[in-house]
Amino acid sequence: MKLLSQNYGKSRVRVLKVLKDGATHTIKELSVRVALQGDFDASYTAADNALVVPTDTVKNTINVLAHDHLGSDTEPFARCLATHFLGRYAQVHQVRVEIEERLWDRLPINGAPHPHSFSQANRVRPFVHLTQDADSSLITSGVRDLIVLKSTASGFADYPKCEFTTLPETTDRIFATAIEASWQWSAEPASYTAANAGLITAMLKPFAENYSPSVQATIWEMGQAALTACPQFAQITLALPN
Repeated sequence: MKLLSQNYGKSRVRVLKVLKDGATHTIKELSVRVALQGDFDASYTAADNALVVPTDTVKNTINVLAHDHLGSDTEPFARCLATHFLGRYAQVHQVRVEIEERLWDRLPINGAPHPHSFSQANRVRPFVHLTQDADSSLITSGVRDLIVLKSTASGFADYPKCEFTTLPETTDRIFATAIEASWQWSAEPASYTAANAGLITAMLKPFAENYSPSVQATIWEMGQAALTACPQFAQITLALPN
């Protein structure tokens, strides 16, 4: 029997860091997964742990590096993790980092955002995926559960029909979906947070303003708008369950 591929690591490492700017605080809460690929075949085939980095060490490393290096942007932290494991352990050839963020909104108190009290009204979950080895690094950012709805300016007509078709044609319907979107970077921006926000704003503009003859047509318009407005992205992937 031959071992074709292998990787291992630690997932669901919870990180919460308070970023302080005087009396104003920002909450950064992440769930981190790190997977290592390299010279670990013997741990599977010969019960030899001599080169295996303990997953507890992986977890502790994530927390220590978060304490020292995590800021408002998640993408540089993902790269920091990958660079650490590649540089510290010669047996590691490739590192995959997946990070999902939970967003906290400031509580409105007396008509103003409170500097250090928060709630979780927003379900959207930003994420970062990074794959890095000695020669290359590919980083992808995105969001899940970006829930949007338009109560009109959407329809669906002129589709093929058969004896099993019961859906009536319409030019006025509700369009509601939970967007999952990811985008690959072609250049490093001055601020990942600002660039990500700019892409989401550009992507949602045609959803809100354009008449939607189908989900497919709207996906195409959203992708076009995002890439036109944000040239630092190489490609975008969109999923809009109807």
